[in-house]
Amino acid sequence: MSSNNIFLPSNLKGVHFHFVGIKGTGMVALVELLVAKGAVISGSDVSERFYTDQVLEKLGIVAKEFSKSNIDSSVDYVVYSSAYNFNTNPDLIAAKENNIPCLLYSEALGAYSGTAFSAGICGVHGKTTTTGLTGTILKNLPINCQTLAGSIISSFGNSCTVTSNCSNSIAGKNYFVAETCEYQRHFMSFHPQKIILTSVESDHEDFYPTYNDILNAFVDYICLLPTGGSLIYCADDKGAVECKEIVESKRSDIQFIPYGFTAEGDFKINSNNVTSGKNNFNINFLGDACLKVPGQHLVRNAAAATALSVEFLKDAGLNPSDYKETIKAALYEFAGGKRRSEIIKELKLSNQKNFVLIDDYGHHPTAVNTTLAGYREFYSDYIIITDFMSHTYSRTQALLSEFAQCFGSSDYVILNKIYSSARENIADFNITGRTLFEEASKYNKNIYYREEFDEAADKAFELVQSLLAENKNILFVTMGAGDNWKVGRKLAEKLEAKK
Repeated sequence: MSSNNIFLPSNLKGVHFHFVGIKGTGMVALVELLVAKGAVISGSDVSERFYTDQVLEKLGIVAKEFSKSNIDSSVDYVVYSSAYNFNTNPDLIAAKENNIPCLLYSEALGAYSGTAFSAGICGVHGKTTTTGLTGTILKNLPINCQTLAGSIISSFGNSCTVTSNCSNSIAGKNYFVAETCEYQRHFMSFHPQKIILTSVESDHEDFYPTYNDILNAFVDYICLLPTGGSLIYCADDKGAVECKEIVESKRSDIQFIPYGFTAEGDFKINSNNVTSGKNNFNINFLGDACLKVPGQHLVRNAAAATALSVEFLKDAGLNPSDYKETIKAALYEFAGGKRRSEIIKELKLSNQKNFVLIDDYGHHPTAVNTTLAGYREFYSDYIIITDFMSHTYSRTQALLSEFAQCFGSSDYVILNKIYSSARENIADFNITGRTLFEEASKYNKNIYYREEFDEAADKAFELVQSLLAENKNILFVTMGAGDNWKVGRKLAEKLEAKK
């Protein structure tokens, strides 16, 4: 169901929202935005502790157990996660019985976007990082803007959201930027004035069986743009370009702004190199700039974030050229996000070489390939060991060949069992983590299959110990949308105990 016809009050002060599944990353981000607008928030969830609990605690919110008693006459709206339904969840059952308006998270986000001049950031890869970079820029510009990312961003003050903090903000107009998700066409609830499109390719095969299915979803989303709206798209991504061309044939009233190495115009990337731990690049609008996070894909994301920031400045009646140095400083301030090239631990090994533990959410073969390639360039004098846990049987089966070949920048690879989704029935698939291992072994001789995390950590420790003799620095990467980050933690504990 689309929420394009659902709107929230312009003044949210005192409006009571109850969140069912409040600990979800997106849910917590929306809570932060609503609290900033003066709304009253309550919520329920499971008792297990998540990293989002710390965000809720900073806001003075404690998640309750699911119960009908959570719903009373003071609740104006219920926002719920797609993990819960009206047949079994007591909060939702009570809300329905009391005729309280209930909005799926994506619908609530869409309704909120209707209260501002909004931009949606979408794509199969790079949404969160691009949103984080955009919000880091915008918080330093003199406009009233809120930004919502799909993860905790360090430059947001270790939060999922950030609000511009300039005392000379332009009054009278509110801007909003949000990461918008293509799964199950959730982004169709959004009200965009501007859209960033980072990439389009096959993914979420349980919902989009073919490439054309997911391509058409992005086309439909972009067509939500009003007359004069802008699509900022990656000229280096074949799918994004194809999507733009289809939209262009339908909507000549939309402005198209390319970015990337093959782009023309202000946001063409002219060069990129790594020196002294800095990811240096040059784009036409900014000139020379740099990031302290690795990867050519991060440079593309920075170009996209710059392009959207320029669009907002123009809309606010400001001269973007006056803010070039502010934008450059903000880009360098960006230090990644939770599970996005997140440095978890840095140690000195017994040979006094460096050990760096990074955790990353990359779970599509293209993301894995480009992220590891970025690490290879950034950590050029390191041995790279990657522990990867594939997410969903449907994705692994559909993209088996691509997954098998995406680890080329890693010296050693450890594969775990597949992290399944509650949406799929494992019996429907004739594939396991070992299947991926057997296929990937054709392309990488230093690859191992360790189904469980304790086994994987033991193998990782064995590899590190054997590599000490080579007197090399070591980068250990846990990668995937599952919980194999535990492998890195276990390995770090073993190494610290050995010191």
